[in-house]
Amino acid sequence: MINKYKKIVIKIGSSSIVNPKSKKINVKWMKKLCEDIKKYHKEKNIIIVCSGAIALGSPLIKNKNLRKLEDKQAAASVGQIELAHQWKQHLKAHKIDIAQILITLEDSEVRRRYLNARKTINTLLRNKVVPVINENDTVATEEIKYGDNDRLAARVAQMIDADLLILLSDVDGLYDKNPYKNKDAKKINEIFKINKTIEQMGNTQTSSLGSGGMVTKIAAAKICMNNGCDTIITHSEKTYPLSSISQNNSSIFFANKNPSSSRKQWLLNHLHSSGFIRIDEGASKAVKNNKSLLPAGVVKVGGNFNRGDVISVYFTKKEKVAIGISAYDINEAKKMGVVDLNKKYELNEIIKGDSIFCATGITSSEIVKGIEIEDTMYKSETLVTHKNSNLKKIVKKTNFIKE
Repeated sequence: MINKYKKIVIKIGSSSIVNPKSKKINVKWMKKLCEDIKKYHKEKNIIIVCSGAIALGSPLIKNKNLRKLEDKQAAASVGQIELAHQWKQHLKAHKIDIAQILITLEDSEVRRRYLNARKTINTLLRNKVVPVINENDTVATEEIKYGDNDRLAARVAQMIDADLLILLSDVDGLYDKNPYKNKDAKKINEIFKINKTIEQMGNTQTSSLGSGGMVTKIAAAKICMNNGCDTIITHSEKTYPLSSISQNNSSIFFANKNPSSSRKQWLLNHLHSSGFIRIDEGASKAVKNNKSLLPAGVVKVGGNFNRGDVISVYFTKKEKVAIGISAYDINEAKKMGVVDLNKKYELNEIIKGDSIFCATGITSSEIVKGIEIEDTMYKSETLVTHKNSNLKKIVKKTNFIKE
């Protein structure tokens, strides 16, 4: 079933690779998976996103509940070494080299770091090295961490333009009901679009070791589908988890036929914005029609962003109309746009330094009349101001229309 794909990201959950009772690697299962990877390694690019570091390191932490962030991070720092060692040992037996990559949310949110990570992974793939990727739990804070490796795997797939994401799970696909509680639950084998009905089929149940559930898997599939990448959810408890994948034991989410550009996808899948701008009605209509946003349409700015940061664009407080990359930092943005709709601005507040300003009316306003056409001529009015001389003048002109 996976033979047609060329670049495959395999996400492995904690409950698959770590025994929930002993908190040790499921060696027998891992060996079979590595045999499976060997079958596809020569002809395909394989990337592994693997959970389990916290689960492996937890026996060495005195606070067994791991409720505090620092306890989880300490467990991760211990378990990550063991996890990497196991991958190296079992894939080296098949003459396959690995590379360990630890990623934080910021690595995918900051464009420069995102592109650097992409180049690094693609360089490893060209050299037939299998990247083993995990979130850098040791340094990630609770506020910015991914929270689940399903989404991390999807972002990696998006980053390297993979054509397939495989989510190895403790369930063999998406069901219309929770299969553990409902015997009449039916599996959905093929999904072509994620709508509210599909999202409602996800449940918030998690395993005893991991942090994801079906909800996060659907969210990951949504990211991949928009990026032109298929997603398969299948049970990990098979002798050969990859080669035994079939339509009967999995659910497949098919990619959109017309995916957005990688840059747009990077923007759309951002979890956090550094700031926001609020725009007027005219600017909102322009943005919705895929036209440029000009500084004149900005009525308010907020947050703490620099040039190149991702910011959200709002028409009202609640209506988010776009997300984009700022060409200015927040202080420059405030200088360029009107930030208080209730204030009447004077010329010296809008323009800094000496300047000449001219504006010709197209339609009539309180300041100038719009263009008027009479037979073979048209009339126009232009407002001219010069700051230093305090000049403010309306220039009226009549022009003849050439036949």
